Amino acid sequence: MTTEQHSDSIRPLEPTGPGRFDGRPAFRTGRRRDLTAAAAGALLVAVAAVVGWVIQESNGSLQVHWPPLLASWDPHLGPGTPAAIAVAVAVVAYGPRVAERLAWRRLLLGCWGVSVAWILSLALIEGWYRGVARRLTTKHEYLRVIDRFDDIGAALRGFTDHIVIGPPGNWPAHVAGHPPGATLTFVGLDRIGLGGGAWAGIWCIVLGGSTAVAVMVAVRALAGEHLARRAAPFLVLAPFAVWAGTSADGYFAAVAAWSVALAALAATRTVRFPAAAALGSGLLFGFTCYLSYGLTLIAALLVAVLAIARTARPLGLLVLGALAAPVAFTLAGFNWWEAYHQLVERYYQGAGGVRPYSYWVWANLACTTLAVGLATVAGLRRTAAAAPAALRALPSGTTTAPQRLALLTLTALLALVVADLSGMSKAETERIWQPFVVWLIPAAALLPDTGRRGWLAAQAAVALLINHLLWTGW
Repeated sequence: MTTEQHSDSIRPLEPTGPGRFDGRPAFRTGRRRDLTAAAAGALLVAVAAVVGWVIQESNGSLQVHWPPLLASWDPHLGPGTPAAIAVAVAVVAYGPRVAERLAWRRLLLGCWGVSVAWILSLALIEGWYRGVARRLTTKHEYLRVIDRFDDIGAALRGFTDHIVIGPPGNWPAHVAGHPPGATLTFVGLDRIGLGGGAWAGIWCIVLGGSTAVAVMVAVRALAGEHLARRAAPFLVLAPFAVWAGTSADGYFAAVAAWSVALAALAATRTVRFPAAAALGSGLLFGFTCYLSYGLTLIAALLVAVLAIARTARPLGLLVLGALAAPVAFTLAGFNWWEAYHQLVERYYQGAGGVRPYSYWVWANLACTTLAVGLATVAGLRRTAAAAPAALRALPSGTTTAPQRLALLTLTALLALVVADLSGMSKAETERIWQPFVVWLIPAAALLPDTGRRGWLAAQAAVALLINHLLWTGW
């Protein structure tokens, strides 16, 4: 069965009857509650900013200059300003109509292109050098250690020896804070002649732009094409694009998202070779765990996909594929668990040991609000309202498309909450949590047609204001 022959026994493609969710009169109710939810999100950000400013001014323990974001006040324009505004205006004006009418495969390619344009134009507000070419070459970044991987085997065997601060030659913060799969990606680019910050930045931006496509593919497989199309404009205009360009976390988000998308295709058998999709999903998930320790929580989304599709058929091949990266890295001499424990020590040696948990455990959610935008917050209110009925209907397989979408997005929210409560995510979550927040964005598809362009404009405004008023370095 191909993706163009999209039908499956787990669902009707579109919700029908009284529960139809297309913005018609039956679903125009709740707009006031949507606005209330969005206002609550804005209030959370304001409170986090005020309380954070007081704490930072009193003792500096937050270790950020513009709480709750890791940013500095720096009003400016740049060469990317006209392009970013043009992309935003075009998506707000034409995005919903194009998403509704364009052929599916062309829509996917178009969304990838627009997403890349949005991320790149936002990055270029800082200029080419500052916004793209230099980002991954600073003292904390991966490209600082490329020359230490001339002998990859030796570097992997000794990787854990350089994580904690103290021994000579400890890794820069981002290298120490991630398994070596992240650094090896940039080593690989260097080996094939694509070395330097510019190529690394383009790699992250182009792959980061594909994240929106992966989410659309997964939503279509699990909840139908109607909701995937409705989500498309919100995905390409997501505010977290500010931190996707240029950040390795944007690349991580893409790898994780395609793992989930392939799992959704395999579980719903809406791809020609579901077995290959299941194996590919596992391979990508296994590699994801060697890009960032915290991304093991993507497993929750994979479980949710199988639960929503009510099948365990892809599980064997998925697990088989997921073992490939751990086996390869372990045989090469890298011990994931030992490295993680070393990372915990390194984390508390630095800012993580100073930043107060009592503030960041809730201020992280304010960062997330800025990364996903107020439209997503309003959509999450609708998903939360749908969740109880969705959970009751799941065992019998009678869930509607909006309920299945609600289950997927709320699983991502649950994974994010677990990461938050762990205490290993204090600040910088607007960047670090990209692989999770991208799965919250489709909640905006549940908003009614009335006011959709207004919600899209609000999404774009958040990104444009942040990028023009602040310097979001790391």
